[in-house]
Amino acid sequence: MTDFASRAEAAAVAMRDVFPPTPLARNDYLSDRFNADIWLKREDLTPVRSYKLRGAFNSMRKLSGGRVACASAGNHAQGVAWMCRHLGVDGVIFMPVTTPGQKIEKTKLFGGDRVEVRLTGDFFDATLSAAQEFCAETDAHFLSPFDDDDVIEGQGSVAVEILEQMGAPPDLIVMPVGGGGLSSGMLAYFRAKGVVPDIRYVEPVGGASLTAALAAGRPVTIDKLDSFVDGAAVARIGQRNFDVLRQVPPQHVLRVPENRICITIQELLNVEGIVLEPAGAMSIDALRDLGPEIEGRRVVCVATGGNFDFERLPDVKERAMRFAGLKKYYVIRMPQRPGALRDFLDILGPDDDIARFEYLKKSARNFGSVLIGIESTTPDSFARLEHRMAAEGLAARDLTEDPLLGELVI
Repeated sequence: MTDFASRAEAAAVAMRDVFPPTPLARNDYLSDRFNADIWLKREDLTPVRSYKLRGAFNSMRKLSGGRVACASAGNHAQGVAWMCRHLGVDGVIFMPVTTPGQKIEKTKLFGGDRVEVRLTGDFFDATLSAAQEFCAETDAHFLSPFDDDDVIEGQGSVAVEILEQMGAPPDLIVMPVGGGGLSSGMLAYFRAKGVVPDIRYVEPVGGASLTAALAAGRPVTIDKLDSFVDGAAVARIGQRNFDVLRQVPPQHVLRVPENRICITIQELLNVEGIVLEPAGAMSIDALRDLGPEIEGRRVVCVATGGNFDFERLPDVKERAMRFAGLKKYYVIRMPQRPGALRDFLDILGPDDDIARFEYLKKSARNFGSVLIGIESTTPDSFARLEHRMAAEGLAARDLTEDPLLGELVI
């Protein structure tokens, strides 16, 4: 394992010809809030706003020539594109046809005339197959986003920098897990140096591939994947990555709700002016679950990326309010008579605000179904509202936490 340490350190040194170390800075707001010494490793401040640049660099610097190819709809694509232009390597980047135009254009901008972007497949599996077939036919080198020894080694440079910048291991490191490239690289480095700090690994509830692998003793594919945390929503952790992580205690793997991450994204943006994507905010969001465990301790949270599309902000706000209990959706069976809406408005409390109102259909000659979205300032307002609706004989069904109806109606 000492060989891994020297290779990761060599990768970190070589990176200095391309980009500087990312900042490791104490965050006073989070430190005061959690009564701890909280530091943020700002991987969102690399040239491509994510740590993925590290693995791409380390893998590509070892190639003797020829083209490279990858499949990605996000940070891996941008990291590979940036390195292609910087190292003078030709690359073909396969992206799903459904990839937002902003991400496609950004990848093209990073790669310049060194990169060709090919849009293939509606889903990532088809995109990945196309990239691998291309490599088999053309002898191009396939750049895996995480299940690759050189990528793991490159991501380990984050741990190298933390030790250099802090001078000693922190009491606790909190890092996100997707495919496992970053977590396996950092853990492998700390093990090789013989200075393994306390570590917590964070996954989204809808993409807990490490949790599933630890339970099965091997990588397994998650049946149902929630893609909201796109930078960490991976259905199957990499085999090489799991080989490093297989001894991680299951109780050290935290699963954070996607909608709660949205609260953290909003807080960091509004209070600190820090723009993080969902995966980039996961380690900070997990501090809520650690609670007294971190009081008085020096904690490093790895903020892995800041490629946030601001067109997603309304969705982030919506999810955050629903998780906080400040927004609910009801289908109400409302009488079809003059003054019925006026009567309903009188039921609302002083802090209740109608955010959506839509007639769905008449369920009977004298009644109709109405979809109503209501925002309030406190969760307690909804219990009072529901009590008043019941007292007035209004049949109301709460759709807020119903995933199927919510997807169809809301």
